[in-house]
Amino acid sequence: MMEDHITIKDLPEEERPRERLVRHGASVLSNAELLAILLRTGTKEESAISLAHRILVQGQGLRYLAESNIEQLNSINGIGRAKAAQIKAALELGKRLAAFEPGEEKPIKCPQDVAGLLMEEMRYLKKEHMKLVLMNVKCNLISVEEISIGSLNASIVHPREIFNPAIRKSSASIIMVHNHPSGDPSPSSEDISITARIVEAGKLIGIELVDHIIIGDGKYVSMKEKGLI
Repeated sequence: MMEDHITIKDLPEEERPRERLVRHGASVLSNAELLAILLRTGTKEESAISLAHRILVQGQGLRYLAESNIEQLNSINGIGRAKAAQIKAALELGKRLAAFEPGEEKPIKCPQDVAGLLMEEMRYLKKEHMKLVLMNVKCNLISVEEISIGSLNASIVHPREIFNPAIRKSSASIIMVHNHPSGDPSPSSEDISITARIVEAGKLIGIELVDHIIIGDGKYVSMKEKGLI
């Protein structure tokens, strides 16, 4: 029996997500409405809005979309590979936009600048990733380099792995950045010992380690601000 099934077309035009977005802007839409626009269609049993609500409820919100891969999304009833790919593509565009700043020069003046650059990319990662922010003599961003993936230890984060890209790109200074998948950015004893090791190596090479920033879930810790550098 399908008599109670309501589609988006059954809604008054002013209540349809796409029309509301066109008339009033994306900011007035709920998470489910925005997701419904990406999905475009629902199933025979439910509308795109109902499907979007179900995805967000069973997955505990937007974080689930960010953490899920194509196969996990594809396993949800009503989500094929095409819809799963559309969702992941939209999320990736959002992450890239969050990190984008117009203009050629991106000065790094404080830890918040680094967090703003990398937070959305790193906060949902399920493994520890170490990245290196390379800067010139004016503290403008040269590039961000991936150094390692996996739990940090002295064998993985060796000074040569840190300083090779810095030397190749003639960096004047660097900032180490890594994430804690637990969401808690508090420095571990290993984080502190590795940082001290890189600081000393940088003094010998002539490339300053300005900071080591740890990314959590929506929050970060600057080891320099904590007095650990």
